[in-house]
Amino acid sequence: MPRRIYYGYWLVVASFLAQFVSLGIFSYVLSSFMTPMIDELGWTRAEFTLSRSIGQVAMAVTGFFIGVAVDRYGGKPLMLVGTTILSVSLGLHSQVTELWQWIVLNGLALTIGCALLGNLVVNVTLAKWFVEKRGQAIAWATMGVSMGGIVITPLVTYLIDTIDWRTTWLLLAVGTAIVMYPVALVMRRAPEDHGLHPDGKTADDVAQGRALKAAEDYARSLTRRQALRTGSFYALVLAFGLFSINIVVMLLQTVPYLTDAGFTRTQAALAITAASVPAMIAKPIWGYFIDHMPAQPLASLSAAFTGLSLFGIVAAVDGGSLVWIYAGYFLLGIGWGGMMPMQEVIWGSFFGRRYLGAVRSAGLPFALALGASAPLLVSHYHDVTASYQGALAVVAGLNVMSGVLILWVPAPNKDAILAGTQSATTSRDIHSS
Repeated sequence: MPRRIYYGYWLVVASFLAQFVSLGIFSYVLSSFMTPMIDELGWTRAEFTLSRSIGQVAMAVTGFFIGVAVDRYGGKPLMLVGTTILSVSLGLHSQVTELWQWIVLNGLALTIGCALLGNLVVNVTLAKWFVEKRGQAIAWATMGVSMGGIVITPLVTYLIDTIDWRTTWLLLAVGTAIVMYPVALVMRRAPEDHGLHPDGKTADDVAQGRALKAAEDYARSLTRRQALRTGSFYALVLAFGLFSINIVVMLLQTVPYLTDAGFTRTQAALAITAASVPAMIAKPIWGYFIDHMPAQPLASLSAAFTGLSLFGIVAAVDGGSLVWIYAGYFLLGIGWGGMMPMQEVIWGSFFGRRYLGAVRSAGLPFALALGASAPLLVSHYHDVTASYQGALAVVAGLNVMSGVLILWVPAPNKDAILAGTQSATTSRDIHSS
């Protein structure tokens, strides 16, 4: 009898689509909407960008509760609610006339909807279904993020320029509902709930000791409280928070940045594609190496490489060379490609999979708070100086710094932490008796 396809692989496909939609809409579309919306509505770039800074805070607060819910109930109920919130909010974007409406709809409603569909939900789920193949599974799934840049940015730019921005928001609402309701129904919490084992291992594999890594990962998982007591937790939050600033800023500012420099909106949108294609292609390559090499040096390389690439983009824009600008974005995408799968693997290896949703969500308020002010500050810098160059150079420097931090973050001493917890429990039992 042929062996059935491991259900975890269907979750990889579902996670790909979920991240294509959620992060595609959250990260890739605003850059194309910025100029036509502020021209019609009379806002400044800082006012337009304020929704994204508020969104970073909303994402952090929402994520704090999402992680625990994923651990307990799985992603399906969260994603069904998220699809409804996101679809409705996207439709209402087409009716925006006032800044407060934009902040409520884009900064809060859209952000909450994307959070309920996005990478925290699906990547924590995949980390429970895969241990030995975690790097590759998450890498393949996060290719959906890069696909968002390849498809969504140029498509949205084309629709805005040929139809109008209000109708484009409506089309995004309809597309989201069509794709995401079926995807949400596919999600499952953990393999053990269905008589399965991580990585598709069989009962014979487990009996013969070929699933020890997954068993150890589960048994030596740290709770949220235990993780919050380690320095490693806060060091990772700082390192990955500094890295994320690059992605948030560049996805939001690329189109206005390059059009200010004299390039067309189509040329500017293609810069996002020039980063997204190598980011997508590089992900499974990074994933392979992650599963066969220590993840921290690879993540450090990815972060530092991204920062150096951004320095190159700033220099290329100064020189006015579109070819070198695209080359810089191509290299930027290679760096982007590795960070998300490596981040998830490092968090999983440091703290285990059993309580990973709670641990990851505890880090979100700290990490996203670091990046919440960045888009607003960059836009304000432009409004004051009529230039992006200095602000983007600072962002590039922070990226290089994050690479150094990631390399030196020590893994938590799980044996000592778990032994201390067991000792405290024993002491309480003796005292109570």
